[in-house]
Amino acid sequence: EGGEGRRAPFLLRALRIALVVCLYWFTSIAMVFLNKYLLDSPSLRLDAPIFVTFFQCALTAALCLGLSLGAACGPPCPGLPALRLDPKVSRSVLPLSAVFIGMVTSNNLCLKYVGVAFYNVGRSLTTVFNVLLSYLLLKQTTSLYALLACGVIIGGFWLGVDQEGAEGTLSWTGIFFGILASLCVSLNAIYTKKVLPVVDGSIWRLTFYNNVNACVLFFPLMMLLGEFRTLYHFDKLGNPSFWGMMTLGGVFGFAIGYVTGLQIKFTSPLTHNVSGTAKACAQTVLAVIYFEETKSFLWWTSNLMVLGGSFAYTWVKGLEMRKVQEDPTVKSSERSETGV
Repeated sequence: EGGEGRRAPFLLRALRIALVVCLYWFTSIAMVFLNKYLLDSPSLRLDAPIFVTFFQCALTAALCLGLSLGAACGPPCPGLPALRLDPKVSRSVLPLSAVFIGMVTSNNLCLKYVGVAFYNVGRSLTTVFNVLLSYLLLKQTTSLYALLACGVIIGGFWLGVDQEGAEGTLSWTGIFFGILASLCVSLNAIYTKKVLPVVDGSIWRLTFYNNVNACVLFFPLMMLLGEFRTLYHFDKLGNPSFWGMMTLGGVFGFAIGYVTGLQIKFTSPLTHNVSGTAKACAQTVLAVIYFEETKSFLWWTSNLMVLGGSFAYTWVKGLEMRKVQEDPTVKSSERSETGV
């Protein structure tokens, strides 16, 4: 009976983890495919990527506020603090919001100009920028094994660019925005740590302020790029199915933050990174099948190098963190021997 009792909770935890990981995969992959449709669908023909990003930010801010108001009317929920717009806090969050705008805009523009299958490789340098910026801004060194993993990622990226060029599908605009997106993702992580004390450490409040600031800053961008004129002449502006897809894309964009936190909560940051790497592999395969593309052996090799390098980096950092937890004195001695 004791064995049965222990087995049941284990099976329940395993089932819960499996459901959370599946939810993360589904939300993330669906969001990428939906955004690709909204940004670059031949049937939609909407050339307004900033508007699509603006709408998703506006919907995220509205959902944050709506859920907060709902929680205030019901039983108190510590995860959903009361939200109100404080101009002083908004100004303090503004530097992060500028990086956040760069991140979400360059992500969407990269997806607009490259295929879904190449999207993971196109913005694969986030790990490399993490290492570089950690050294330049935070003076944190990185072990030799982690640097070797970064080298594999860079090699996979350049091989992927070469193979996209050989197949005639290379977009240098997409590559530029992919590199910019990788840089902004790294900067966003660093600035988030600096700005969190301003919002009392609440990711929920930070998400709200970030998206409100983004909505305000997107207006001059849309005006400068002539997207209001594009929307005026857009033939599906009154089509309910178009707004349904826009709303669905915004909901998935909002949900990805929640399911990411959920996956980390029920597994670990290391498992989350491994899951993200596996998800990227599945997303690439699904994209090739869905869009009926034929890829060369070297093209697949570039993807495997990026995924393998990312997995190796995650694994190495996980082992280093475990070693530091077991013996905190190891950290400084290891860095003096193998760090750069």
